[in-house]
Amino acid sequence: MNESVLVLSGLDPCGGAGISADIETINQLGLTPLPIVTTMTVQNTQSIAEVQVVDIGLITKQFHHLQADIDFKVVKIGLLCSSEQIRVIADLVRDKIIVLDPIIKASSEETLLQTQAIDTLRQDLLPWVKIIIPNMAELHALSGEKDEQKAIEKLACEWVLLTTTDVSDASIEHRLYQQAKLVKSYTYDKLSGNYHGSGCTLSSAISALIASGVDIEIACKKALDYTYQTLLNAKNIGKMQFHPNRMPVKNINDRVS
Repeated sequence: MNESVLVLSGLDPCGGAGISADIETINQLGLTPLPIVTTMTVQNTQSIAEVQVVDIGLITKQFHHLQADIDFKVVKIGLLCSSEQIRVIADLVRDKIIVLDPIIKASSEETLLQTQAIDTLRQDLLPWVKIIIPNMAELHALSGEKDEQKAIEKLACEWVLLTTTDVSDASIEHRLYQQAKLVKSYTYDKLSGNYHGSGCTLSSAISALIASGVDIEIACKKALDYTYQTLLNAKNIGKMQFHPNRMPVKNINDRVS
């Protein structure tokens, strides 16, 4: 079991998503997050006003300085905003267990990853990823395919947990693929309201569980259940999107039933 997870993600000043959500989730699941900010944003619960990419030289120095001291095996990657950043980070983490939350648009619909950077993500990072957690729109953008099975087959990573909240009405079925074969599906009632940071919560929970020695299938189920509970207990701190209420979990083996 590893006690830490390296996190590469963007800073959300309102605390609902991004590296704030990653830190909170991983802490609540009993591990230590090692956060490196990739992108600075000007945002609140309503919108994103500006995005600034963090210098890749600084990110590289932070990575090597951490690695010289701490033996981490799992890396959770969230918001990346430039082709250069994607290529360098892919080279840094290729020998780790990579959990990728491929953020292309914000939950308030602003585009965060341009076409060229999407191509770089697909070509340079995806082949090193252990599990990717896209929603349906992200799956189509990364694969260029509208058909779900063909799209999954085009993603060059072993595991895909496809979340379908963005295309579901009353009932949501998330689907887990291994080597492009459907192995599990998980059904939940769709909640009313607009949530900010559910994807970050889910991917960070999966990362923490994998780092704790939990098999990927079980980690996905536990993380989905945990995320659903945070949404059932969501907080309204601003004028628009609700924040997941990321609660503490006492024991790694009792995190969800």
